[in-house]
Amino acid sequence: MRASALLKTGTLTGSAMRRYSQASFLAIICIAVLVGASRVDSAPTSPAREQAILQIQQLIENHDLSAARELLTKSIREFPADPGFDNLAGVIEAQEDHYATAEKSFKRAIQLDPRFTGAYLNLGRLYQEHQAADLHALDKALDVYQSLLSYDNENSEANYQSATLFLQKGDYQKSLTRLSRLPAETRQSAQALSIWCADYAGLRDRKGTDETAARLVASNDFTEADARQILAALHVGNRDDVIVELLESLHQRQPLSPEMQHSLGLAYEASGKVGEARSTLEHYVTGGNLSVASLLELARVAHEQKDYRGSLGYLAHARDLNPTDANIHYSFGLVCLALELVAEARNSFEKAVTLQPENASYNYAMGATSALSRDPSDAVPYFEKYLKLRPQDPRGKLALGAGLFRAKDYDAATPWLNQAAAVPETAGAAHYYLGSLALQEGRLDDAANQLDLALKMRPDYTDALAESAHYYLLRKNYAESEKRLRRALETDPDHFSANFYLLTLYTRTGDPRREAQAKRYEELQKMREQKSLEVLRMVEVRPFENP
Repeated sequence: MRASALLKTGTLTGSAMRRYSQASFLAIICIAVLVGASRVDSAPTSPAREQAILQIQQLIENHDLSAARELLTKSIREFPADPGFDNLAGVIEAQEDHYATAEKSFKRAIQLDPRFTGAYLNLGRLYQEHQAADLHALDKALDVYQSLLSYDNENSEANYQSATLFLQKGDYQKSLTRLSRLPAETRQSAQALSIWCADYAGLRDRKGTDETAARLVASNDFTEADARQILAALHVGNRDDVIVELLESLHQRQPLSPEMQHSLGLAYEASGKVGEARSTLEHYVTGGNLSVASLLELARVAHEQKDYRGSLGYLAHARDLNPTDANIHYSFGLVCLALELVAEARNSFEKAVTLQPENASYNYAMGATSALSRDPSDAVPYFEKYLKLRPQDPRGKLALGAGLFRAKDYDAATPWLNQAAAVPETAGAAHYYLGSLALQEGRLDDAANQLDLALKMRPDYTDALAESAHYYLLRKNYAESEKRLRRALETDPDHFSANFYLLTLYTRTGDPRREAQAKRYEELQKMREQKSLEVLRMVEVRPFENP
């Protein structure tokens, strides 16, 4: 739109609003200069004044700010207290990134002329462009647009910008109200439809979201800029499926930018399309966006696919990029646990704890893996540290009791396990450990009671089923013992203790299935050993190289 048209109408059409809203502030603010360079409701001004305005405007557009400032200073002396020159001063200060000075200039222009539309728009956009530096900028911008709308309720730009700001604040209904004030032509633009779609998503209006998204996809002027400003709201509204729909539509027209490719990958993941997520994120990374953060995302997606080897590969590469990142070591340890590589997991957790000794989760993980080591007493200090860091978490009491149990310090374990048994969240596991402890001490009746309590809470609790079968094995009730072992192995065919007790049962009863069970048990032992050897090869995987 020509500057003269802007000066004449004082408002922006839908197409002009797109250029105004999506360009950089330096370009935007020049457009707005002439909107209010003259006071629309005032008497005609002198030709000399108008000529000075146009010359300064031209110098600004040519990026000759030094000459523009020089002419502005001269003009202010000739036309003192003229709001048009304060507005221009604000433009120059904004282009030179002098936020506070630009703000003062625009405010002074508005004070001199409370209906100076261009100054309001410039000030509003100044605030919008500086939200990162000014925590109150968003509310300031809304106040500015509201002031403009108080005398020009149908101003398209003020209504649209207010709608975008209310969307940012999560006030979706107010955002819709502002959009409804736009001209019919503008309401049909992709720019307005995108805000409408996000508002409906925020209001959990699925029908409205889906219908608007379909119109948006069909719009010829739908661009990445439209999508970019609504992704966060769609994600908050749990409509990652709509993000996928919109970005796939854009991708059919032209390649997505790296930023949007990354957003599409994450939206695929959130929508449960982990295969597409991994492929998209890999393209993003290999396209020149290799970083620890992107590798961690890939590791997470691979883990969701249960591709634990692939996940370890991504994490190993991330660890090479930043060996002092405790979270990488922690994540590596968690994936090792998924592969039952306890020793390797413990090594990773140890590095994480060394880097961040006051992290409760790292201490908990270190204690859990230490409890499975040759000296389970190593776990106790880590669980004690966890309880110190999170004294209200009943899991800490259960973990400490279990650690002391594995260390065979039964007297010390019992009080902690009893405390854990009093909390529903941890009661089932606590009764299991108390039952196992009673078995170790030969208190068979107490063991049966505790294990029954554990199974009452969780009938499919494999560990408790195995130990309950052990109890009946000790009681020489072989039929009941086998029954419980079968239930345990139906839930977890590779359960180590259940397979061991079944082998013991067959041996004691002279069951002909003993030989087959012995082979099965031997296979399980070898599987554990083999997994420990494989990790040495896994961690050498390098799916990405530095570009």
